[in-house]
Amino acid sequence: MYDARLAEFSRERLDGRPIPDDLRVLLVAQWEGRTEFSDLLDLDFFEAGEVHPLLDTSYMSEASLADPETQAENAGAAELARYLKLVAKGGKGWVGYWLHPDEPSERAWRPIVLDTEFTFWGLPGLSLAEGVAAEQAGYQNEPDERIAFARLATELAGLGLSLSTQDFDALDDSGLTVDPEEFLEELVEAEREKRGLP
Repeated sequence: MYDARLAEFSRERLDGRPIPDDLRVLLVAQWEGRTEFSDLLDLDFFEAGEVHPLLDTSYMSEASLADPETQAENAGAAELARYLKLVAKGGKGWVGYWLHPDEPSERAWRPIVLDTEFTFWGLPGLSLAEGVAAEQAGYQNEPDERIAFARLATELAGLGLSLSTQDFDALDDSGLTVDPEEFLEELVEAEREKRGLP
């Protein structure tokens, strides 16, 4: 029923890669108007045509856009966006996947957050749902995030979305091989050099 819409989402947000199972469940729920998942995980998936936050220059003045330093920063951010596949608004800013080619190919896609200050946060877990649930566990009315995560995992399973574990301490937390912030600095510096900036 949603095959065409899922294919469009994949093309626009994931460069045509197959949509992970958990993401498929969450997207269809949003499109059907079911809010249980978004209430639990605080996620609002991008609609078609929404601009990637790293590519959005609509808030910049013409003078700023003409500035070589800003141009270098925007060009570096645009290059980084090739590997930062954001799919939703939520949490501290936006969430998605870090798909740099130097990340181990045998590992699941690494869930990541880009906050509103343009800082990157790797999330634990083997899926977007796990990473976001782990982050949301810190915002529950339960001081022990391990208990909060187990409750969230149980509720998600009850809605038809099972995580790989209900044990917070067992979540994969192997981190990112390529640090997005350091990589962005390298990209911007390369763009500055192209423009002859000191």
